[in-house]
Amino acid sequence: MADMTLLATMAVMLLVIGAFAGVLAGLLGVGGGIILVPAFFYAFQTLGYDSPQLMQMCLGTSLATIIVTSVRSVLAHNKKGAVDWAILRGWAIGIAMGAVVGVTVASSLRSSSLQAIFGGLAVVVGSYMAFGRDHWRLGQSMPMGIKGYLISPVIGFLSVLMGIGGGSFGVPTMSLFNVPIHRAVATAAGFGVIIAVPSVIGFLLVDMETAPPFSIGAVNLVAFGLVIAMTLITAPYGAALAHRINAKRLKRIFGFFLILVALNMLRKAAGL
Repeated sequence: MADMTLLATMAVMLLVIGAFAGVLAGLLGVGGGIILVPAFFYAFQTLGYDSPQLMQMCLGTSLATIIVTSVRSVLAHNKKGAVDWAILRGWAIGIAMGAVVGVTVASSLRSSSLQAIFGGLAVVVGSYMAFGRDHWRLGQSMPMGIKGYLISPVIGFLSVLMGIGGGSFGVPTMSLFNVPIHRAVATAAGFGVIIAVPSVIGFLLVDMETAPPFSIGAVNLVAFGLVIAMTLITAPYGAALAHRINAKRLKRIFGFFLILVALNMLRKAAGL
C-alpha cells in the first residue's frame, strides 16, 4: 500500500497542476499537454519517482487527459459548426500513423533524450507563440492528397514526442494554410483525439521499472483523474477571462515563458 502522506502530497500537487493547465488552456486556446508534461515531470521527480523512464510516464499520462478534453472540445465546437470535417477526414490516417510511430520511438528512448526532444520542440512552439504573425502564409488552402499524407504524420509524430494534442502544431499549420483561426482551433481538437487514442494504447503497454502508485504502463491513473477533474472545472474560467484581457499579448508572454521552461528542460537533459 502506498504511503498515505505521499499520496496526499501527490494529490495536492496534481490538483494545482490541473487547475493551472485548465485556466491556461481556456485562456490561450493551447492544449494542456504542453503545460502538463513539464509539470508532471517536476512533480513526479520531487516525489522521488525519477527514473530513466520518467518522461514516458509524463507523456502517456498527458495524452490520456487529452482524450477526454479533446472529445469534449470537438463536440462543443461541432455544435457551433466550426469543425472542418473535410480536413479532419483527409488528415486523420496520416496523423494516426505518425502517432503510432511516435509511441514506438518514445517507448524506446531514455528520459533524458525525451527531455531534450521536448525542450527543442517547445522552443519552436514558444517562439511561434511569441513572435508569430497572423498574416504569415504557406499557401491559400490546406494540402490534400500526397502533400497532406506527407505533412500529417509529422504532426502526429511530433505531438506524441511532446505528449500534446493537436493544437500546438495543428493550429499553426492550418493557420499558415489560410484556415480561419476559430476553424483551425476547432479542427485541431479532432486532431487531438486522433493523436491521443492510439498513443495512449501504446503507452499503457510500456513496461515501467519505477512508477508512481496506481499506474498502468506509462499512464498514472491518479494524475489522469485529478487533472481531468480540475481542467474541466477551471477551463471555462480561463475562456471567460480571455474575453476581458488582451489574449494576443498574453499569448506572446506565455510563449516567452514556454521558451524558459523548454530551456530548463534542455539544461536538465544535458545534466547541468
